[in-house]
Amino acid sequence: MATVSAPSERPTISALLAYRTIDLVTVATLGVACGVVFWAWSQAWNGISTLALFTAPPLLGLLAGPWLIAGVLGGLVVRRPGAALAAELIGAAVEMLIGNQWGTSTLMSGLLQGLGVEVVLALVLYKRFGVIVAALGGALAGAFEIFYEWHAYYAAWTWNYKLLYLGCTMLSGAILAGVVGWLLVRALAATGVLDAFGAGREHHARNAV
Repeated sequence: MATVSAPSERPTISALLAYRTIDLVTVATLGVACGVVFWAWSQAWNGISTLALFTAPPLLGLLAGPWLIAGVLGGLVVRRPGAALAAELIGAAVEMLIGNQWGTSTLMSGLLQGLGVEVVLALVLYKRFGVIVAALGGALAGAFEIFYEWHAYYAAWTWNYKLLYLGCTMLSGAILAGVVGWLLVRALAATGVLDAFGAGREHHARNAV
């Protein structure tokens, strides 16, 4: 398993910002699809979170990963600044509109989670999209969300609780959003639906060797 991937070309800033119609449609499609998944996961969370395993509230962070995956998918597929943020924010908006227990605060979560992925992609200059970058993006998305939740919901928690919650959420983000998101992109590329994107071209290049 390759841990990093880098496209052969090194696009300029203007090229990175030049969204094609297919890029916009794909970001929107990923966001809407993930929004439905987010909503379904929020319903499942109501039952799963009551299990004895999660008696200690910070362990609920282990369930956060699925809510972070839209940004990872958007970033890995479209590979342009803002794609991860837009996909995650659209997903959050869809989840909120369908109806969940967090209401409009869902939009703040989507914004921060998407920004987490964008920061990681910006640090590698939108040139690397391997599993390590995906995992780091998922982890930082989780961290940004928890910094918000510390103030919005859990200000009274002790620092031991806060740090355990942060660690659990980052771990979940790295695995369930980052690694799983990377695997989903590879699986989609294998079907041919991503041939217009870097992930599709990389799949064909790997199989041509």
